[in-house]
Amino acid sequence: MSSITNKVKNIAILGSTGSIGTQSLEVIAANPELFQAVVLTAQNNAELLIEQCRQFSPDYAVICNESKYEQVKQALSGTLTKVLSGYESIKEIVSLPEIDIVVTAMVGFSGLEPTINAIKAGKDIALANKETLVVAGELVTALAEKHGVKLLPVDSEHSAIFQCLAGEENNPIEKIIITASGGPFRGKDRTLLADVTREQALKHPNWVMGAKITIDSASLMNKGLEVIEAKWLFNLDIDQIEVVVHPQSIIHSMVQFRDGSIKAQMGLPDMKLPIQYALAYPNRVDNNFKRFDFTAYPNLTFEKPDTDTFRNLDLAFTALKAGGNAPCIINAANEIAVAGFLNNEVGFLAMSDVIESCLQQLPYIEQPSLDDYLNTDKETRILAQHLVQKQPRVITF
Repeated sequence: MSSITNKVKNIAILGSTGSIGTQSLEVIAANPELFQAVVLTAQNNAELLIEQCRQFSPDYAVICNESKYEQVKQALSGTLTKVLSGYESIKEIVSLPEIDIVVTAMVGFSGLEPTINAIKAGKDIALANKETLVVAGELVTALAEKHGVKLLPVDSEHSAIFQCLAGEENNPIEKIIITASGGPFRGKDRTLLADVTREQALKHPNWVMGAKITIDSASLMNKGLEVIEAKWLFNLDIDQIEVVVHPQSIIHSMVQFRDGSIKAQMGLPDMKLPIQYALAYPNRVDNNFKRFDFTAYPNLTFEKPDTDTFRNLDLAFTALKAGGNAPCIINAANEIAVAGFLNNEVGFLAMSDVIESCLQQLPYIEQPSLDDYLNTDKETRILAQHLVQKQPRVITF
């Protein structure tokens, strides 16, 4: 039980049936005196959404897939939970006056518009949907500042940086160092990677995550997206961001200050810790999470990322340097490429080819509006799907 006695915070979880969403609910369940789930949303998993609503009794449940609306509505007909459906409902529900914090745990580009609407409604954001800042970082951070909204990072790496910066408001950052596990294929060459299967790529050595982010981790695109997100979260120049591979995933990221001093945030790889930190901020609350034992990790190692083999990290830096709608292009192309890989339609290495081709072929917009982002995302998906279909079909045994 927590020793903090503040007002109960009302939480909306966008994507409650995914990895971050379910772990957010674990944190809420462990701290009922601090948190209450008032809105839960899901894309397709009606069964789990129903189960969650029966346990947490939110005021509202939204199933994005409208074909599953009747299933959810009938299952919850004897409860106090009001059931809605469709993406438009998710975009609207975040403006409810009773909501204090919105956990944006939707996958991919779909999280952008609900996050923008939540910010405009003055809601603090527990940001797990990194694509929101990848696609429209300049727009989103400006809106957050305008509406006095906190962007509280949930990614372990960005949470680590956020924690390292606590109390350092007057001390300029020299650089941040984002750590990467290296994924399941660290040290492997392109010959081996040409034939890897989805099953192999989904076996992350340290973290338990959803399928899309696990593939992104294996290809280092997740780290590339984190680089772009960090630029906007912490108002950094590109040359202030460094990535190092740290296979043990104990140091989650570091900040180097102008005097050369480095602060690191450490702990076992458990997403519930950064989730809890974001929900309870600025307080730290008690928990029963497993504690780190230094003697169990006598060696912490670091190495440079292999960007010749894992090209996605360099592609992300290229898009960040270009600015404009370039990050939006790589995000959309990557979502289609990953879906193609998970469906055995495109090879692991060929995902980078699809992303690079989209970056080269689609029109560049230097100062995009929200409509420009929406159109860029749509056009990129069409081109990326065409490029995936042109790839030799992956044969599995």
